[in-house]
Amino acid sequence: MTVMPIDAGGRPFTVHDLEEMPDDGRRYELIDGELIVSPAPGWAHQEAALELAVRLRQACTPEYRVLAAPFAVRHDVFNELQPDVLVARYGDLTMKNLPAAPVLAVEVMSPSSRLKDANLKKAAYARLGTPHFWLVDPDSEAPTLTAWELDGDEYQQPTHVVGDEIFHPMRPFEVKFSPADLVAGLRP
Repeated sequence: MTVMPIDAGGRPFTVHDLEEMPDDGRRYELIDGELIVSPAPGWAHQEAALELAVRLRQACTPEYRVLAAPFAVRHDVFNELQPDVLVARYGDLTMKNLPAAPVLAVEVMSPSSRLKDANLKKAAYARLGTPHFWLVDPDSEAPTLTAWELDGDEYQQPTHVVGDEIFHPMRPFEVKFSPADLVAGLRP
């Protein structure tokens, strides 16, 4: 993942600039006018993200929708994030993007995205007012999931699960799985 400086025009990037980006398999996001470019993710990342999206979708209650990347969370013209998996209130969604904070944003870490996902993006979701933020690490020997809940304007770390430990949150709706479940498809 790369954070690119302001463009040659001497101004911050905007969502209008994103519309001009090439369709080259990379993910282009904005945080406070800075362009973040991520390479195409690997198998472990995609396996974990898809499995989590399926499990969340199966548990989802009618007032919410579960979407997988790429789908834009567009807060303003200087901020557009694309969480790997998001849960949104049905009434907040438009056909083009989510112009409000998601109820849950999930980032699945890749070797190139670890620091940005755990710091920069987590802070951006807190500023947006996203009540729940999960960070999945599928690449370690024992996959992990860390879940934060927003308390005021900062996340508090209520849960960290490893490998076969069961994660059983009740919000935004009840779901039950282990981090190992998310990457079970990597093994025959």
